[in-house]
Amino acid sequence: MKSILKITLIIAAIFSSLLVLGQRKLTEATISYDIVINTSNQTPQAADLLDGATSVIYLKGNSSRSEMISSLGTQATIIDGKTGNVTVLKEYGEQKYMIKMTAENWKESNKKSDGVLFTLFEEYKTIKDYKCQKAVGKMADGTEFTVYFTKELIPANMDVQYINKNLPGLAMQYEAKLGKMNVTYTVSSIKFDPVVQSKFDIPKAGYRVMTYEESKGSGN
Repeated sequence: MKSILKITLIIAAIFSSLLVLGQRKLTEATISYDIVINTSNQTPQAADLLDGATSVIYLKGNSSRSEMISSLGTQATIIDGKTGNVTVLKEYGEQKYMIKMTAENWKESNKKSDGVLFTLFEEYKTIKDYKCQKAVGKMADGTEFTVYFTKELIPANMDVQYINKNLPGLAMQYEAKLGKMNVTYTVSSIKFDPVVQSKFDIPKAGYRVMTYEESKGSGN
């Protein structure tokens, strides 16, 4: 009986080790997402403005920079992995804003996405050679959205995608709101090359600097 128990424990340990070996902690990576606008209830003109939009996430340790790039302009969110402080850079034509947030401000700005509960399903598909499992997230207001994530890649700081932070892996495809539009993000590439530190530098000039409280008052 003891021999059987010992063998069972050894097999369990080997399986656990293989599971861990199959996971990669994302401490240095560039992840690009294609964005598709779902136009069922939107005017074509609104969707055309975001045609070809992309989202790029740069990871380095616990720090991250996520960029939303479209014909309208660029918005970048930089998270300082040491302090938890966040800087948002908005560039739309001649208008350039820098919004500085504390970790508490960042949490408040994402309160709608806080505490999302995910239900996992035994449904899978492959995205960029990664096995992705289906999950449905339910927000506090009852809104539901679908995600396909992989357990093979684990970002060092899950705050980079706040709405998906409770997932046990990287979201490879997910639904989200962009203003009043429904959009779908799908990973188009993942690169593991070193990310230059300058990606996380905060500009010293050229932006109108605002606090989080000021940005709420201005509607930006």
